[in-house]
Amino acid sequence: MVTAIRRTCLYPQYMAIPSDQKEKSGLVRQLGLFDSTMIIVGIVIGSGIFLTTGLMAKGLPSASLILLAWLVGGLHALAGALAYGELGAAMPRAGGQYVYLREAYGPFCGFLFGWVSFMMYLTGIIAALGVGFAEYAGYFVPALGMNNVLFKTEVALPGWTFDYALSAGHFSALALIAFLTAVNYRGVTLSKYITNVSSVIKITALGLFILFGLWSGTTQPVDYRINPQEIDFGQLVVAFGVALIAVAWSFAGWEEVSFVAGEVRRPSRNLPRALFLGTAGVTVLYLLVNYVYLKTLPVSEMAGVVRVGEAAANVLFGETGAVLLSAAVIVSIVGALNGSVLVGPRVYFAMARDGLFFRKAAEVHPRFRTPGRAVVLQAVWAGVLTLSGTFEDLITFVTFANLMLWIAAAAAVFTLRRKLPDLPRPYKAWGYPVVPFLFIAGSAGILVNMLFETPGEALSGLVLTALGLPAYLLLKRRSTLPTKSGDE
Repeated sequence: MVTAIRRTCLYPQYMAIPSDQKEKSGLVRQLGLFDSTMIIVGIVIGSGIFLTTGLMAKGLPSASLILLAWLVGGLHALAGALAYGELGAAMPRAGGQYVYLREAYGPFCGFLFGWVSFMMYLTGIIAALGVGFAEYAGYFVPALGMNNVLFKTEVALPGWTFDYALSAGHFSALALIAFLTAVNYRGVTLSKYITNVSSVIKITALGLFILFGLWSGTTQPVDYRINPQEIDFGQLVVAFGVALIAVAWSFAGWEEVSFVAGEVRRPSRNLPRALFLGTAGVTVLYLLVNYVYLKTLPVSEMAGVVRVGEAAANVLFGETGAVLLSAAVIVSIVGALNGSVLVGPRVYFAMARDGLFFRKAAEVHPRFRTPGRAVVLQAVWAGVLTLSGTFEDLITFVTFANLMLWIAAAAAVFTLRRKLPDLPRPYKAWGYPVVPFLFIAGSAGILVNMLFETPGEALSGLVLTALGLPAYLLLKRRSTLPTKSGDE
């Protein structure tokens, strides 16, 4: 009893809140365990599983290593989910990771997370999903796809030149982002229904694809030799590291449910459970889908194929099957994009309440109970990123930022256990300290690999992160930073 009273006095902002009570921020706790799990599934299963395996096979011509990369990626994500579960259960507030970093390292680190999230991570995910949607929309209406190039030029910068192409697909992506922004501006209820329904559809579609693929008579034995083409061992190791970049992108988003923690009912129980169930479930689905890909298409045939899911479905079920799978992919991407549009503004909302973002972003719409202005600001910048590149460029850019943020948050588990030992922790990370450490080490390994293999995108990410310092100093000069959580 004495301990409980002491904890309540020390950390009143993290006390459990009844499920039917409105947040003092103006947001409402209306997301249950199923909703939270579907947000994870909806965000994670987007375009990656349907688009990246062919890109992986281009540099990694080994079925066993491709499957191993997906397994490693899944275990890596699950280790991160177990660590985030502790943070989310202890600090169930809007903004999620922003709150964890602010409490662990101070306002500046919290701001850097929000800065990176707004400039390239969360908005970059929205942009990449939008472009992924356009890739598949072009299957049905070529005039709306990425291959319908409207304008092309070469951009020259000091020491760097690149080709830029503006296509009709970019405008298809912008239209979808604008539509889902309007949905999320008007409330959480419709948004969660879109996420739930699309998640159920994509799970069902993947389940049917797996079942028919496993028992189809048109498949072939998988060649499990580690190095069937006998390429140089060093080259094989490098290729495996590059493949993990694509896998990390495909698993990205499991942590984003923490951003809407201020709207989750019974968060101390539901957040850790949703993180585990969502991440573990996606890992199993991803492994099975890739096994079907490899039973259907030799690695040499899928190498470099962007729409590998469509190619495998065409072999298994013919043209009709490919059409149905492409339709399922579009539903999947729409659900993932909707989930990303939903969660991101809660980070900017929390920052604005602390005086670390545009002040208007802290406003809750009096009728729709959403951070409406933050929703709109996110859409504007995501639109700019959408026009900036292709799917492959965007996922590399986003993944680098994602890995930096994962490392910082997982390290916060260690920091907060020392800094706030009496903070109520309804759930403690399973396998601590080994599992969080392995997650940090794995993330750091992929990050270092990206610095060598994709230096342009990696250095751009570092430069953009560094620009957060003058932005922070400017905001600090214009406002008085709070000494305590802005959530009360």
